[in-house]
Amino acid sequence: MSNHFVQASVKKPPIHPLLKLGLDLGPLVLFFVANSRWGIFAATAAFMAAAIVAFAVSYWLTRRVPLMALMSTLVVVVFGGLTLVLHDALFIKLKPTIINTLFGAILLGGLAAGKPLLAVLFGEMFHLTQEGWRRLTLRWALFFFALAIANEIVWRTQSTDVWVAFKVFGVMPLTLLFAALQYPLLMRYEANPQASSPGGDD
Repeated sequence: MSNHFVQASVKKPPIHPLLKLGLDLGPLVLFFVANSRWGIFAATAAFMAAAIVAFAVSYWLTRRVPLMALMSTLVVVVFGGLTLVLHDALFIKLKPTIINTLFGAILLGGLAAGKPLLAVLFGEMFHLTQEGWRRLTLRWALFFFALAIANEIVWRTQSTDVWVAFKVFGVMPLTLLFAALQYPLLMRYEANPQASSPGGDD
């Protein structure tokens, strides 16, 4: 019984980066392909199903429930469901605006409370000083707001096909590029574990 307890308490390793990228991109790619072949409503149904499957696979592999992934999946299901029930593509088009605004507001709220939430989400992956987490959180909050504005501009001025293409070939590359551009900040504000350890130098 003790061996079973030990095995159950051992954390599963993090998802391989390529697999994680596939889980993130898979639903979007399916959304694009389904829209090009069968239209926005079939694409919405496929997107909802793929998002749920991706979230379930992520949980099965890690036994963890990432807050942002959970919120994103719930918004996809709710607004995708409204799109299908009311037969109105407006709701699925509003989803990126709402989720990005929500993410940005939550990050800014954490900063206002003196708790950079990215430190909670990615503290095991990156080791930054408090100022580093504050700056990184502020940058991502502003980026999420910028994505929300961009989504509003695109869906209000362009066709549905262009908007879908923007989600797949615009938002994701921009997000990856923005993340890569944070590398200098990560290096500049990297925390030195030895500096705070009891055996470290003064």
